[in-house]
Amino acid sequence: MGIKTWYEANVMPRLITCACSQGQVMKRRAAVVPRARGEVFELGCGGGINHQFYDPAAITSYAGIDPHEGLLDAARAAARDKGWAADLRQGRGEAIPFDDGSFDCVVCTFTLCSVDDPAQVMREIRRILRPGGAALFLEHGRAPDGDVLRWQERIEPVWKRLAGGCHLTRPIARALAGSGFAVETLGEGYTPKTPRFAGWMEWGVATKS
Repeated sequence: MGIKTWYEANVMPRLITCACSQGQVMKRRAAVVPRARGEVFELGCGGGINHQFYDPAAITSYAGIDPHEGLLDAARAAARDKGWAADLRQGRGEAIPFDDGSFDCVVCTFTLCSVDDPAQVMREIRRILRPGGAALFLEHGRAPDGDVLRWQERIEPVWKRLAGGCHLTRPIARALAGSGFAVETLGEGYTPKTPRFAGWMEWGVATKS
């Protein structure tokens, strides 16, 4: 096993899980995830970080995918701890292994930054949602301030290699709107106690029109 393979299998998932479960991040998860209703699909469910925020009384079924098998093990354990059945599969957002119109709600938190083809992932989200279904999103991305954006552009090539393909400069709400969703932004801003180049976040609801 080469160093790169070993790092991606053993170190990178732990770093990402740690970074994505910090206090301020968890507060924002708590503002988004409980809105999930009906038949729910989570894109990038590995680690199971969001399980504590779901309202089981509002959810009739739960499914998800993640490309990393090790993180899926943690997600399955979190589902068992919550006491609910979960259909969790290894897969990528560019080819979600579920039928058209399967879900009322998609939950996507800190995932669009690292997919290979964001536009295709958004098309897949639209495909699996029923008419009027909602995608709940919480993502970090492209900062609106020019000085911060310039730092993002400088740092991003190295950042991607260390953080599992994570991009710093991808637009979020604007990209969802461009993919045919009606976007309601619930909040946006820099995360306290986080370097500004990595701290711009947007969260809200993108409805399939």
